[in-house]
Amino acid sequence: MPERAIHQPSNGTREEITIGVVGADEIVRRIMSVARATGSPSWRLIAAVYGVEHEAHAQAMKIASRVDVCLFAGPLPYDVATRPGDLPVPATYIPVGGSALYGTLLRGALEGTFDPLRVSVDSAPVADVREAFQEIGLDPAAVRVMPYVHPESAAEFLDFHRELYERGATTGAITTVPTVAAALAAAGVPSLKMTPAGTTIRHTLHTAALIGSGAKLEESRIVTMIVRVPSGAFPAHASPSNYWYQELKLSLHRELLRDARPMDAAVLTRDEHSYLVVTTMGSLNLATDDLTMAPFLGRISAELGLRLEVGIGLGRSTREAELNAQAAVDKASAAGADTAFLVGPGETVLQLPAARQEDDGTPAAASQPAQPSRDSRAAEILARLAEKIDADNDSERVIDAERVAELLGVTLRTARRMLHTLVDEGLAWPMPPARSSKVGRPPRPYQLLVDKVDR
Repeated sequence: MPERAIHQPSNGTREEITIGVVGADEIVRRIMSVARATGSPSWRLIAAVYGVEHEAHAQAMKIASRVDVCLFAGPLPYDVATRPGDLPVPATYIPVGGSALYGTLLRGALEGTFDPLRVSVDSAPVADVREAFQEIGLDPAAVRVMPYVHPESAAEFLDFHRELYERGATTGAITTVPTVAAALAAAGVPSLKMTPAGTTIRHTLHTAALIGSGAKLEESRIVTMIVRVPSGAFPAHASPSNYWYQELKLSLHRELLRDARPMDAAVLTRDEHSYLVVTTMGSLNLATDDLTMAPFLGRISAELGLRLEVGIGLGRSTREAELNAQAAVDKASAAGADTAFLVGPGETVLQLPAARQEDDGTPAAASQPAQPSRDSRAAEILARLAEKIDADNDSERVIDAERVAELLGVTLRTARRMLHTLVDEGLAWPMPPARSSKVGRPPRPYQLLVDKVDR
């Protein structure tokens, strides 16, 4: 297959990074299109197109001497190409699932290709598919999923889809593998190929550029961080319909973006409890005062009243960096203190405190997160409410004015004023009112932030 290249002229202020794009023709064209629309002057893209996935290694090797990094169209060609172990440049791939699944389901429904409630899906994790259906109010009970684990599992995708369709368990299939899509069409199975969303491609192009920079400059090598909320910090029955749970996730994402922006870092949702932050070693050094303090822990923990676990991973590829980040965040979880861990190649392990330490081991005053002065009366109200609620074994700590009046023996007006005081002091979050069939304005619930005040 012929190679294609696009070159966006450099403006002379940034180092040019050459990215090799390896995949089937259709997805390579889409990646090239997104790259053009993004308009980064420092990217030069060279495409190598294969016909079937097992050609990924050969196609990557053809362009390896002319690129700084290889970007594969998905985890399957990435694994096929990197298994031999002799790919001379770092590599990454475009993840599957995410928002692309919503678009594929909508297209299938609008075009009448299949019934979205009775469909088989490959490559995406089971939990991601179920969550996607639940978020749009659809029952995933009749949806069948086979996740991608390794290249051998992809070889089973065709039989998985065809067997379900032929016995009437599904009305069609969604696949991410071009060869599987072609085989399904030949077998008469209604199907659609799920292609990555433009946002996902842009994020991955930025990540690939960071990795390519790291191959040239040690200071710019890739860093992957996992920021995780301990599972015990969530209510026992957290779900997408739990307003407090959703508000917590949104607030954490917003604060991560705020701290990540000075680092030129990308922040991506990893799973229900964690986020992936990708940056460079140089940016991390600046943000952490040359690795003397942990990123995110101090300010965000104080702002949200929430304990975080932070793991930092270094590696020669995105996969190695993410695996090291996972090992690091597990160490942070086991330590159970306000500290992050960094894990790198060659058994490198560093422990980073939430705040920079002075020579005598005490926290540096300048690096301590500013603690807002609290209204002592507000703190007292919160402590009284928490004591009453804990006595009722209410782990979610969501309350409204009527319940405050009942628990504290005050009037409804006083209860509302107390809740407003707690919000003003950052000790409670106002939440959207619950839907009600009753006449009049429904009561507004509030999430109490008990962890922000020592009781």
